[in-house]
Amino acid sequence: MTSSSSEIGVGVIGLGMGRNMLGINYDANSRLAVRAICDVNPNAVARIAGEHSGQTLFQTDEYREILDRSDIEIVGIYSPDHMHMRHIRDALEAGKHVICTKPMVVSLDEAKATVDLVRRTGRKFLVGQTCRFVPRFMAAKKLLDDGDLGRLLFAESHYVHDMRPVFDATPWRASAPQDFMYGGACHPVDLLRWFAGDILEVSCYGQASGMDARYPGGKMDNFLINVKFENGVIGRIMAVFGLVEPPQHMNGLSVYGTRGSFVEEIAVFDKFMNQPDWTLKFRPEAGHGNEVLRYMRHFEECLIEDKKPTVNEIEGAKCISACWAAWKSIESGQPEKVFNDF
Repeated sequence: MTSSSSEIGVGVIGLGMGRNMLGINYDANSRLAVRAICDVNPNAVARIAGEHSGQTLFQTDEYREILDRSDIEIVGIYSPDHMHMRHIRDALEAGKHVICTKPMVVSLDEAKATVDLVRRTGRKFLVGQTCRFVPRFMAAKKLLDDGDLGRLLFAESHYVHDMRPVFDATPWRASAPQDFMYGGACHPVDLLRWFAGDILEVSCYGQASGMDARYPGGKMDNFLINVKFENGVIGRIMAVFGLVEPPQHMNGLSVYGTRGSFVEEIAVFDKFMNQPDWTLKFRPEAGHGNEVLRYMRHFEECLIEDKKPTVNEIEGAKCISACWAAWKSIESGQPEKVFNDF
């Protein structure tokens, strides 16, 4: 919990997507203030600081210098996926609250360790799952929660993205290499969990596309996942990253209930004669900046009112556990149970 009047200092580790956090400094209604930025590339630090020349920003290429600062209460972690566990541990043990971009971590063991760390330190933790803060997905969730769609029967989600230009911008994804089950499939997995709850078991197929020679040959980058939820709802997930960019939303959602269906921005309600289509028009938003600011404001509210964030360490861990089970299913050729006992 924090005081009700002073600014709340934020430090950012990783200035790829992490640079979006700086937008909060221009929100007059927010008490959050990014005061420090860090990236292993000093040129990136200087460039981002220059873009926000009106702000007083501590600049460093050593993340521990942010953790040592007494004016930083929240640390935003936007480093490469495989570095998240180290940065989460160090930030929590330094007494900081944490916002960590997806994926929270990259193994079931790391997910368990993160949950234990948050419990031990008593800090607040949020996973930056941007899909939960996309207006059309938020609208679908409200329709479901309000009963307009009835009882949920089936749901599907996708994250389909040609990664070749992304490798150009962030070469670590090819050289590390990034595990696209955790780093990619976690988006649609978390999205369906938000609607249907804990996943009981998964069945998964994987494919190595070979679309980009920079990504290790034979390492899978395309996945189809069937899921069964503990409440009996069934669903499917398409997480495909080795392909030519298709003419559709990168992230998509379809929700089917006993009273209506919602597919992307179009809803159909059974109570209306001839079931007319209802299309919701949302104002266009570029990139993830607005979604990042929405979850930052949510985190701010949780700090001030001493509430647990909606996408907390438990939610993050259960998402990672489902991805772990999907990998196990690929290996075994059988459905695999998902560990949810965090």
